[in-house]
Amino acid sequence: MEPSSAPPPKKEIIVLGAGVIGLTTALKIQLQGVYDVTIIAETLPNDPKSIKYTSSWAGAHHVFNHTDDALQHELEEMTFEVMWALSASGNEAEECFLRIPQTEYYFFDHDPKPSPLEAMPNFKRLEGSELIPGAKSGVSFTTVTIDVPIYLNYLFSRFVANGGKLIRGSVQHINQIIEGGASLFAGGTGGKPPDAVVVCVGLGARSLGGVEDKDMYPVRGQTVIVRAPWVRFGRTINLNDKGAATYIIPRRSSDVVVGGTRVPNDWYPKPRPETTRDILERGFALCPELAPPDVRAEREPTIDDVLHHVVGQGCGLRPARKGGIRLEIDWVEGVGGRGRVPLIYNYGHGGYGYQTSWGAAVKALQLLEQALSASAVERSKSNIY
Repeated sequence: MEPSSAPPPKKEIIVLGAGVIGLTTALKIQLQGVYDVTIIAETLPNDPKSIKYTSSWAGAHHVFNHTDDALQHELEEMTFEVMWALSASGNEAEECFLRIPQTEYYFFDHDPKPSPLEAMPNFKRLEGSELIPGAKSGVSFTTVTIDVPIYLNYLFSRFVANGGKLIRGSVQHINQIIEGGASLFAGGTGGKPPDAVVVCVGLGARSLGGVEDKDMYPVRGQTVIVRAPWVRFGRTINLNDKGAATYIIPRRSSDVVVGGTRVPNDWYPKPRPETTRDILERGFALCPELAPPDVRAEREPTIDDVLHHVVGQGCGLRPARKGGIRLEIDWVEGVGGRGRVPLIYNYGHGGYGYQTSWGAAVKALQLLEQALSASAVERSKSNIY
């Protein structure tokens, strides 16, 4: 009986970045079972919060946005399907999510033509009597919110438990990875180079050597965290189709994210006190239920009743990109004596990284497999000729 042949060696894949896009993409690639995946990142989910790591500052909830970008809507739909399953009762990731009724109010002329929101559970359009003052239209549906600190560590732990490797490192130029491999950032002098590199560095794509995407820019967001376990619904006022909004996002942990701001090209890394007050005033006007139930049972609540329950503030730089999300293949050639090495780009998700994450990971995997297949064909031709 002839011995069975050994399985082919796994392809070495390096993912740059450990935000929600990097973690989700690395996990999706790893779950195929034919790749050894290493994440290299300067900041990790369990590090102290940093302005360089946007994912820890997100709200975050899943709603479809005012855009005609068909790709973004496709990614959002794919991601919601995964997150809805993960949030199901009894799922190992259930504690990362909270299923809630969500109400969206539109203060501008909102075209009621069919939208992706209509596919959300329990979707309905609001009657005039159900609108708040100033709203021209509105909808309600059921969605999920994401408890960001818990969810990031869930992705991180799942990746490591499945055999994923993670190296803390600051990559200055993409060529460092292509020539030296992951071990270069683990105290070595270089080792096996990767078969492909997946770039998920968010706003870092603006300065990463070999990428230097000047279409990347920050959209600063600031939020306030209120401890209000009695709030188990979401509300949003959409002021225009550019994303200006006031929103209430409860988490399973009992925290409620009150937001927000959306200011392009504002790099200021700390919460501004005057903005904090403005957010609280807008949030309280939209959701007086932020005040404790016992107070509301006795008298009309004031914003001072909410101030006693503020437990934190947030400030993050959303990684936006002119032209939208970058999901594509690029090639680097002639580095360190190597042939053509594929780069897979997956960044530029702006403030929508959580709700595009799984869909983008699927697309990135497809691009990776396409690129590796092309590389195999090239090597085959070179061997023949």
